[in-house]
Amino acid sequence: VPLVESGGGLVQARCPLRPSCAASRRTRMSYAMAWLRQASAKEREFVSAISWSGDRTRYLDSSVKGRFTISRDNAKDTVYLQMNSLKPEDTAVYYCAGAFSSSSTYAPFARREYDYWGQGTQVTVSS
Repeated sequence: VPLVESGGGLVQARCPLRPSCAASRRTRMSYAMAWLRQASAKEREFVSAISWSGDRTRYLDSSVKGRFTISRDNAKDTVYLQMNSLKPEDTAVYYCAGAFSSSSTYAPFARREYDYWGQGTQVTVSS
């Protein structure tokens, strides 16, 4: 199922942003979701992941934990990434990905686990 990210943009440091990721068509499948980001000249890295039920969430590390919150609305096939107190180092293209699973605890941080991907949305944080 193709994914479509939206909600990126240019913001000033310390401002919030909430990109979203939606399935391009309704699906009856259950899936974990994740957000990744790729800054210029850097490798793509996982930022956050959430299980199908939302019972489990994971975050990259202390650099985003406490500032970023992942959530989902399964009725809308949409996942969100609330980003607060943004920093210039958060500037990157943000991608979402989906992994088929109905497990309440499955929220992997391994790219090989994900079945489909979005095209990305640019987030730029100015100082």
